[in-house]
Amino acid sequence: MIADSDEEATELASGYAPWVRSIRRGEGAIPFPTPTEAAALEWTDDDRDLVRDRVLTQFVGSPTTVADQLEQLRDATGASEIAITTITHDHEARVRSYELIAKEWANR
Repeated sequence: MIADSDEEATELASGYAPWVRSIRRGEGAIPFPTPTEAAALEWTDDDRDLVRDRVLTQFVGSPTTVADQLEQLRDATGASEIAITTITHDHEARVRSYELIAKEWANR
């Protein structure tokens, strides 16, 4: 998830953990929560452990932050191509995320 700032991106991505939790608990994928909905959910230590691996491997931040992470991934793997998937509750934010990373990546 890419947004104008690291903080905004983190907020927009906040529904990812509850969404993953619903899948891993066997409940099926819930509709992707808004930041407000995600913040209202209660979490146990077991819940956090259940999703930690997925949350920690997300690339979330400003265009510079995420492009730096993508460069590190590319360099570490020797990849010649990278596919990006942005998951968020807001379609416009998702489209903006792709626009921001495309512009940043083109300038590198």
